[in-house]
Amino acid sequence: MSNAGRLAKTFRRTALQAIPTILGIVVLNFLLLQLAPGDAADVLAGESGSATAETVAALKARFGLDQPALVQLLAYLEHLAHFSLGFSPRYNLPVAQIIGQRLPGTLILMLTALIMAIALGIVLGVIMSSFAGRWPDRIISVVAILFYSIPGFWIGLMLIVLFSVKLGWLPSGGAETIGAGLHGLDAVLDRLRYMILPATSLALFYVAIYARLTRAAMLEANTQDYVRTAAAKGLPPLTITVRHILRNALLPITTFAGLHFGGLLGGAVVVETVYSWPGLGRLAFEAVMSRDFSVLLGILLLSSLLVIVINAAVDLIQAWLDPRIEVR
Repeated sequence: MSNAGRLAKTFRRTALQAIPTILGIVVLNFLLLQLAPGDAADVLAGESGSATAETVAALKARFGLDQPALVQLLAYLEHLAHFSLGFSPRYNLPVAQIIGQRLPGTLILMLTALIMAIALGIVLGVIMSSFAGRWPDRIISVVAILFYSIPGFWIGLMLIVLFSVKLGWLPSGGAETIGAGLHGLDAVLDRLRYMILPATSLALFYVAIYARLTRAAMLEANTQDYVRTAAAKGLPPLTITVRHILRNALLPITTFAGLHFGGLLGGAVVVETVYSWPGLGRLAFEAVMSRDFSVLLGILLLSSLLVIVINAAVDLIQAWLDPRIEVR
């Protein structure tokens, strides 16, 4: 089978598997949230300070929260069938509009953190494998374990103390300079300044994983017959490392990158809260506190779709990296 045919078959297989997965995720998330105490009507009534039982009942009836769980689930599935995520009682706006306002910020933050983690992790892993058992390998291993062990929120706070409070180099929170009216390259550079600390906080945990993973994969690949064959042909060491050892070592890295994409969103909840970053993670936290389950269901569904898309991309990348991977 040709390379294009294998990739097309991989894509079709992943797409077919995604349909029951998404349906199961929707039903499971909805039923789990039904077990949570309270709802948006209770929170809105409590914030008003003078709500009566009749007011609470009217709010529940307005948003359909007085219906049985099965009726609410069917109504939600009907909304999804019409490509609607429902309506937010808290924000008094369609859920899709609310998520659309926060989604770009989270995607940019997650992709930046993931690229930083993979790039830095691969570089450190190559160095560690090249000096296996010697002092560079041991020093980097200790640093990697250190970042892996430290909680993300503590790293975020320490970065703020160092680079914002002590040195004054970078802003401590937000996504851009408010009221600056910047455009073009100046606006991009301004947003990059605000992104450095949260992206670094989110990436450091995964740098340790990718560094250790790259080291182990490269040491294993270095013992394979094709590496000895390439060396016997007289290929330069750099060519052997990049084209033969590193390329095959990227297979487990791409697998873990797909798995970690979903975990990045969970870490984004903490990081976005620490840095006041306007994204889905912070929105999810606000939705939980206000019991706005319509928004939370939309975020969970979108997160699941993103993970499925990323894993489909990982399958295609692996099929391209190693033609020996059999597609069933």
